[in-house]
Amino acid sequence: MNKVKITVMRKASYPDLIEKYENPIENPCDIVEGSVYIANGWQKPEGFCDSAWESLSPFVMMLANGRGDFYEGWMKDPMSAMISCNDGFRPVSFLVEAMDEVAD
Repeated sequence: MNKVKITVMRKASYPDLIEKYENPIENPCDIVEGSVYIANGWQKPEGFCDSAWESLSPFVMMLANGRGDFYEGWMKDPMSAMISCNDGFRPVSFLVEAMDEVAD
């Protein structure tokens, strides 16, 4: 099983939806574009958002085990995926890439 690199590519925000539907929350998403996390095989990186991990973990597991080519040629690099978290108010896009480095 290999390590998997997760890069925060883009963070969006929809203030109109937040104002209309979301109850005020004390600590909204604080992830920063450009941040890089390394998953040790299938393990969630320390400090990584639990909610985002739910969306990414199936892809991380596949890449960590050497499987890719999701959706028959979707990505230019078949050992990668562009996945967004499931927050409809402030979605974050992550580039998930297989690494050649073996997990601990």
